[in-house]
Amino acid sequence: MPKQVKLIIDTDPGIDDAMAIFYAAAAPEIELLGLTTIFGNVTTQMATRNALRLLEWLGHENVPVAQGLSQPRELPPFPPTAIVHGEEGFGDIPAAEPRGAKIKETAPEFLARMARELKGELVICPIGPLTNIAAALDLDPEFAKNVGRIVLMGGSLEEGGNITPHAEANIYHDPHAAECVFASGANITMVGLDVTHRILCTASYFDAMEAAAPRLGALINKMSRFYLHFYTTVGKHDGCSLHDPAAIIACTHPELFTPRAVPVAVSCNPETSGATLLASDARPSTDVLMTVDAIAVKRQFLSVMSNLD
Repeated sequence: MPKQVKLIIDTDPGIDDAMAIFYAAAAPEIELLGLTTIFGNVTTQMATRNALRLLEWLGHENVPVAQGLSQPRELPPFPPTAIVHGEEGFGDIPAAEPRGAKIKETAPEFLARMARELKGELVICPIGPLTNIAAALDLDPEFAKNVGRIVLMGGSLEEGGNITPHAEANIYHDPHAAECVFASGANITMVGLDVTHRILCTASYFDAMEAAAPRLGALINKMSRFYLHFYTTVGKHDGCSLHDPAAIIACTHPELFTPRAVPVAVSCNPETSGATLLASDARPSTDVLMTVDAIAVKRQFLSVMSNLD
């Protein structure tokens, strides 16, 4: 087996976050080193609870969870997106207190330390707003050089937005942090709506997951019903997008995507806040994923998730 990817997921669980974390825990080519939590789909405190619950369900309670920042860098806090993910983040599944606890380090401290200790090896996959990543850059001037790759779910180059006409939700919820990250010089891959809107999963797809993994697959299937229902309320009846899992899969299967290397900037102007644009300055390029073999990504996702139990 090829060398495992050493991965930390920065997350706001969230239904598709749960799918992404379950996938990462089950994928043989990933060594899951930790979860860091952020606001977005839920509050940061709820995200920490949910991250601990997911690891408990997986039997991976040895994986550390570090709690992140609770509001954007400059903007006032946003309310959680309960309409998409449910009041507690897992659709209709009620909240329950986990047995485990977060570690003492904050998310930025944990990220900066791990990047330093695993210089050039660590892959960080942020699947929520980029507030913790920007804070890690503040904390350690060498962070951008120390981290091997940042593979983030967010933004779009040509697809438009999903929370405003201009902006994808993760970038919109902290544009100032996102601009800091894209300008940092870190090795960044952007897994945005240009590809995730092409990866659509229907109810029957999640039924197959439950059939293959009756315990944890059933949990994901139950969560997916809430997520799929939201999509129908906005006129999308052909399935839900596989946003966050696509970013995890891009960490280990880049051959399933086609990147375009361009410098990316983020609008912080009120009219277009959160839009990801071609930068006009001399910052390094980001690998923006523009096309995807959606069938292969869905096959890969189902194959790994079928082994959850």
